[in-house]
Amino acid sequence: MIKTLCIILKLILFSFIYLFIDCVLPMRCILLVLDGLGDKGLPCFEGKTPLQVADTPNLDHLASLGMNGLYHSHLQGTALPSELAHFIMFGYDIETFPGRGPLEAMGESIALESGEVAVLARIFSVALQNGNLLLKKENPTLDAKTCRTLQGAIKTFQHGGVELEFIPTKGIEGILLLRGDVSALITDSNPIYEGRPLMEVTPHEGFEKDKSAICTASALNTYLRWCYQTLEKHPLNIERCQKGLLPINGVGTQRAGMKSPLPPFREKWGLKGLSVSSGALYHGLCSLLTIDVEKVQQTENPGEDLLERLKRAKSATDYDFIHVHTKAPDQAAHTKDPQHKKATIESLDRALAYAIDEIATDETILLVITADHSTPSTGTMIHSGETVPLTMVGKYTRRDDVSKFNEVSCAGGALGPVRGRELMYLILNFLDRGKLWGLMDSPVNQPFFPGNYKSLLVDSSS
Repeated sequence: MIKTLCIILKLILFSFIYLFIDCVLPMRCILLVLDGLGDKGLPCFEGKTPLQVADTPNLDHLASLGMNGLYHSHLQGTALPSELAHFIMFGYDIETFPGRGPLEAMGESIALESGEVAVLARIFSVALQNGNLLLKKENPTLDAKTCRTLQGAIKTFQHGGVELEFIPTKGIEGILLLRGDVSALITDSNPIYEGRPLMEVTPHEGFEKDKSAICTASALNTYLRWCYQTLEKHPLNIERCQKGLLPINGVGTQRAGMKSPLPPFREKWGLKGLSVSSGALYHGLCSLLTIDVEKVQQTENPGEDLLERLKRAKSATDYDFIHVHTKAPDQAAHTKDPQHKKATIESLDRALAYAIDEIATDETILLVITADHSTPSTGTMIHSGETVPLTMVGKYTRRDDVSKFNEVSCAGGALGPVRGRELMYLILNFLDRGKLWGLMDSPVNQPFFPGNYKSLLVDSSS
């Protein structure tokens, strides 16, 4: 009798605990982005990707617990940079993207005034040939002192009412700020691929007669020619040439942009956001979208880095949406060594034993694992346009028959193809926060429920 009573009391207690968790503690999402995880089918792996051939027992187990599909932040076949892919993943329209220049500037704590244009810039090695400046070395290795000296020689310039300022950031890289009657609707000058000439900066199509775009392009082209002339005769480059080293005598620019107002992430999706990440780009993007940032360091051990980030995400109970990011697969792919990418993926997978034990077992957490884009570990493309695997593990997700986490197996999952901001709608759905389409509890047609409503007040004295 006493034993039966104890069992009944335990069941009642567990019921109350479950109700408390279900009603008092709202669910939150941990979105793990394995940057550049996807890849092409590679001849060295008999047409399979590094992820397919990697030993990933933890990713596979998580896939078996959840609901799977394939994700692309825009259109299949389009190769997106990380900043644009993340921007869309976070549920914003591609047409409102401000450009990478401002994001990196904000991430580097460079103050951007209204109307200023920010452009990514770097110093590198060029050679004059038939009037063209051919790119010889796009990513030269330089000591800090040489970098800062050469960058200081081209720090400020003025042409046609446009002021230009080169602000160093990391190594040979910097942000070029343009002030005056300027426009971000201009092309790049950096050809990226060595052996190709630096490109003339021109206005975008449709803006060939736009005064601001014309003025900006003219000023930037004049600045780039001046940079070559200034750096070519710099004493440090004369000394380098005497030693048989390539001169650092050119500047390349790309991805101009201008900061623009956007609805805060919390207002747009009803979720208080946090990013656990390293890298100025992600810090700048989150700053723009008013997502809080917990900055972490990237070391030579990607698995240990990821484990620490997952632990921080798990403990961030004040947030509804925690973005956890690792750049490791992308960086490994850029070495164009498929075996290195495979080993990197396996290192990250070992860290995900923690996700199985501590995150997937927590009913208050929706765990989402995917990538922002594919990064091929062979060929000439920087990023490529294939879809990437997606798995969602949570209290309300359906459980399908997928048992492998990769670009092919996940295609057979219950999620099917997921595109763009559909990811955020799915997150709201599985957090049990999605709004019935057509309900208007606030002036803005928000996708979450409850919205930012105003209570109807009644005079209690009447």
